[in-house]
Amino acid sequence: MKKIIPVFMLFLAAALITVSCKSVPQALYDEYSESKNRAQAARQRAIEFESNAYFPSEWEQAETQFNAGKVSDKPKKDELEKATEANYAAVDSYNDLYKRAVPLYALAREEEILETRESLINTGFTKYFPDFLKDADDIAITAQEQYETDDYYAAKKTAIKAMDEYETLHKGAEVFLARQEIIDRGFVKYDEENFAKADEIADLAVSEYQIGNKEAAIKTAEEALRYYELVLENAWRNYSVDRRASASKERELAIAERANIASREIFREAEVFYQTAEENFASEKFDDAGKNYIEAEALFAIAREDTAEKRKRAEEAIKMAEERIEESEETAIEAERLIEGGSR
Repeated sequence: MKKIIPVFMLFLAAALITVSCKSVPQALYDEYSESKNRAQAARQRAIEFESNAYFPSEWEQAETQFNAGKVSDKPKKDELEKATEANYAAVDSYNDLYKRAVPLYALAREEEILETRESLINTGFTKYFPDFLKDADDIAITAQEQYETDDYYAAKKTAIKAMDEYETLHKGAEVFLARQEIIDRGFVKYDEENFAKADEIADLAVSEYQIGNKEAAIKTAEEALRYYELVLENAWRNYSVDRRASASKERELAIAERANIASREIFREAEVFYQTAEENFASEKFDDAGKNYIEAEALFAIAREDTAEKRKRAEEAIKMAEERIEESEETAIEAERLIEGGSR
């Protein structure tokens, strides 16, 4: 009998639990499931427009409501009701944050696009490829129109596309600027083979972009950039050697003409650039070294000119002094003659 009672109690408890679970209406489960799905969707939408970043304190409150909408594995009726209520409260909170975040998000994207666009224009690249800029601008305008008609998801997607377009053009601008530097500095002669190779690859990148193969265009542009940078690296190395020789020669002439004494301030300034150039050259920072040698060479030349000017002024002053002495001697002689003549 003692063994039968515990078994009976277990069956009774199980029956009570089953009755308890069955006592929760299916409609309440369905409503809870609906509230949970709506809360998750509202939360995701708010996240996509960075509501959590714009309103951190309000976001924490919404998150508290969202977490309160979770239930145990076998919830009771009152637990489901409270969780459902919490989920709908979270929906309202997330929706409110979403509505408040949308204009801030749109403004931030607009500012990013305008900043990127301005930076692109400042490179000078778009002067040579105006149609590329127009295409990107058209996409940005479409995003603005979609936002103004409250089509926020489409506007966000289009704005991202516009930004991608501007950034792709920026990669092209990097290639353009590297090439332009090589030409402006007269560096082509230092590595004509790699420069020609870079031009060939850059033309291919433009062709790929024109047919809409943007991913391939970026990769090809990056390859062209590597070749242009290789040309710059080789050119700066050879150029700095040339500039070093010129600066050293100018320095020797300045010392020989005693500019280090007569124009010591200018010479000292030149010497600072020269020693910095020597340090950069030893560290194989050839671009910095080349620029420093140019500065040093120019200042050594200025010191020489300043010394020559000072020497010229000194010589003129000496000549004037000598002329005055001669005049004084002639005056003294004349006075003496007059005195002698008067005494007779």
